[in-house]
Amino acid sequence: MGAVIQRILGIDPGLLITGFGVIDADGPRLSYVASGTVSTRHFPTGALPQRIGCLFEGVSEVVSTYKPTLAAVEIVFMNVNPQSTLLLGQARGAAMSALMHGGLEVSEYTALQMKKAVTGHGKAAKEQVQIMVQKLLQLPGLPGSDAADALGLAITHAHAARSLTALSKGALQAGKALNRRTSAMYKDGRNY
Repeated sequence: MGAVIQRILGIDPGLLITGFGVIDADGPRLSYVASGTVSTRHFPTGALPQRIGCLFEGVSEVVSTYKPTLAAVEIVFMNVNPQSTLLLGQARGAAMSALMHGGLEVSEYTALQMKKAVTGHGKAAKEQVQIMVQKLLQLPGLPGSDAADALGLAITHAHAARSLTALSKGALQAGKALNRRTSAMYKDGRNY
């Protein structure tokens, strides 16, 4: 019996443009399904509720259209401008809400983790991510930067999921279960 093909949706959240990328992972084989963006640029500045609603509806439509089984979302980093970080966090929350509303299991990765998984180093430029995503998925052209980051997150999850599955199988064969680390954690699972 062959491996189960997983359809993975990557989300690169942004208040003006949220990138999405969908791939199928069949063991180590990755294949491109779709990518694009959800844009809120058509709303006037200051129309935050409308932008958040548009992001929720757009990501929900992507989930409904492509029917992924898993999702990967970029973790928000602390920006120099706290207001920008707050707005990005709200956009990310809208996307995460849409994914959870769609019944998806959601994993989170930093931009550094995604860049390292896709290009081999965490300080890669956006152009390097675009080129490697194009090569890894055998695309005829470069994807846009937001879509490339989203596809990169999906690729990162495909690699991480394979590794975790192998670790779990090895642990179970040894008669041990992999347990989540609880030391060095705050209440409700937040690490410090």
